[in-house]
Amino acid sequence: MNKGNMIGLSVMAAASVLVVAGTGPIYKAVKQQQLNAAADGAETIVVTGEGAGYGSTPIQAEVTLAGDKIIALNLIGEGETPEIGGAAMGALKEAILAAGTIEGVDAISGATWTSNGVFEAVKSAMGVEAEAEEAEEEVVSMEAAGLSHGLGFYSTGRVGPGKDDQETGVYSFNEVVAYVLFDNDGRIMDLEIDQLEVATPNYDGASMPDFTGFPGQNYNKDEDHDGTVDKTAEQTDDTFLAEVDGWKTKRERGADYKMGTGTWADQMDIFESLFKGMTVEEVKSWYTENCSDLNGRPLHGTSNKEEDIAKYEALSDEAKAGLDAVSGATMSLNDSHGNIVGAIERAYENRVAIEAEKVSRIGLGFTNTGRVGPGKDDKEVSVYSFNIQAAGAAYDADGKILALYTDVMEVATPNYDGASMPDFTGFPNQKYNADEDHDGTVDTLLDQTEDSFLEQVGSWKTKRERGDSYKLGAGTWADEMDIFQNYFTGMTADEVNGWFDKYCSDLNGRPLFGTSNKEDDIAKYEALTEEEKAGLDAVSGATMSLKDPHGDILGAILDSWEKAKDTDITVK
Repeated sequence: MNKGNMIGLSVMAAASVLVVAGTGPIYKAVKQQQLNAAADGAETIVVTGEGAGYGSTPIQAEVTLAGDKIIALNLIGEGETPEIGGAAMGALKEAILAAGTIEGVDAISGATWTSNGVFEAVKSAMGVEAEAEEAEEEVVSMEAAGLSHGLGFYSTGRVGPGKDDQETGVYSFNEVVAYVLFDNDGRIMDLEIDQLEVATPNYDGASMPDFTGFPGQNYNKDEDHDGTVDKTAEQTDDTFLAEVDGWKTKRERGADYKMGTGTWADQMDIFESLFKGMTVEEVKSWYTENCSDLNGRPLHGTSNKEEDIAKYEALSDEAKAGLDAVSGATMSLNDSHGNIVGAIERAYENRVAIEAEKVSRIGLGFTNTGRVGPGKDDKEVSVYSFNIQAAGAAYDADGKILALYTDVMEVATPNYDGASMPDFTGFPNQKYNADEDHDGTVDTLLDQTEDSFLEQVGSWKTKRERGDSYKLGAGTWADEMDIFQNYFTGMTADEVNGWFDKYCSDLNGRPLFGTSNKEDDIAKYEALTEEEKAGLDAVSGATMSLKDPHGDILGAILDSWEKAKDTDITVK
C-alpha cells in the first residue's frame, strides 16, 4: 500500500462507524432495493470473516457480494478505540463500498493495525488466503573508508503518564542503547537501537516491564491492567530477582508494543534506515529541523499545537515531501520517554576502530540481572543492584565475530559504599538508606522526590563510562572487558559459549587460572590439558566473571547473534 496516498485522519474523523440499523419492513424493503440496484442483476451472497485489529482484538466483517463486487459491508470491532480505530473502520467501509473491492484501498494514516484487521477480515470472508509475510527490506550495499563501532547508553527518568485510581503517580526509567558502525568520515554505515523501559507496577499497560522497587519497598500494582489498583505489592528478594529477570526491551516486546502506525520496532527501523549515510551532526540537524520542539516527534502536519503548526509551515515543500520517508514513524526521538538521538551521539563519542573487510550482519543483545548483595550496611539493611548488559557485534558471512563492544549499566541501592557506583533510591516517595561519603556507614535515610528521581536516573554511568574509577584486580573493568572482546574476535557465538563452558568456573563464571580454592574449580581446571591451561594465558589479565548475578555478559553476546540483522558493508 502506498503510504504517501493514505487516507488522512482528518478524513476518517468525519466518518462514523456506527450505522443506525432499521428493523421495520419499510427500511428492509428500501435496503433490499438498494442492494438489488447495486447487484445489477447478479446473484448476491452474504459471507463473514474475522481479522486481528489493535491489540490483536477481533474485527468481524459481514460482506455482501454480487459476483466479486462488494455491495454491502458491516464491520464490528469492539476492541478498537472509538476515536482512532472506530473512525478508521467507518472511513474504510466507505472507501471499500465506493470501490466495490479492497484492492487499491489504502490503510488509514495513524490506524495501521485497525486497517490491516479490516482488510484481513474482508479477505477472510471472501475466502482469500492470508498473504505470505512481506519479504524483508532489501539490504543496501555500502562502502566504508575505514570502519569503527560504538555503543551508546542514554538514561532518562519519566514522570507519568498520570496517576492511578488511588492518586499515586506512575513513573518509569528508560535506557536507550545504540550500536552504530561509522566510516572514517563519521558517516553511519549501519545501526541498531533498542530501549528498556521499566515502569512502576501501577502502570496499566499489559506488556510494560515493571519494578516494584528494591526488597523492603512496595508500590501500588494493577495486576490485570484495567486502570484500577488491585493491591500493594511488597518486594522481596525473590520477587526482586524475578522482576529484573523478566524485563524485556521494546524490540523484545514485539507485537505487544503497538503504536499508532505499527510496533515500536517498526517505527525504529524506519528511523534507522533514514539515518544510514548521515553523520551524527546531520542526524542532529535533521532532528532539529524536522521534529517538534515540544515532544521530539517528526512534524507530519497533524499536530494542533501552535508551535508545531508554525514550524511545519516554515518547512520548504521539499522538506515536507522528505518527511514522507518517515510517514510511518510518529514516535519521539528525544523526550522523557527516551533520548534516541542522544544514544546515537554517545555511540559516536565511544567509537573505536575495527579491522574488517566486509560486515554481513550486526546485532545488539541484552540481558538483565538482579543482585542480592554485597552484604548489608551498618544498619543491617541489605545492598542490592540491578544490571543491564548490552553487547553490540559485527559478524562476517560465516557468523564469526569481527568486532565486539560490550558495556554494563549497574545501579545499586544508595547504601552501597562504592564511590562511583550509580545509585537508585527508588521511585518518588520510596526511601532507602544512603552512605553519602562511601565510608561504610549510613549517613541518612533518603526520601525520593520527583526531582531527585530524575536527577539520579539522568546521572547513571555505565561501567565503561566510570573509567578509572571502576578498578578490578587486574585493571579497570573496561581493561578486562577489552581482553575478552579481543579474544572472542574470530569466534562464532556458539564457540564463545563453548569456550565459556570449558574454561570458566561453574560457580562464578570466572576464567579458571588454577588459583581458586573451590573443589569444583580445582577439579575442572585439573581436567584441562597442559596446552589448554597454557591457552588461558591469552586472557590472563581478565579475572572478572562473564556470567553471575553481577552481570550476564555472555548472555548479551549470545543474544546479539540471535537478534543479528543482515547488512552489507565493504571496507575499502
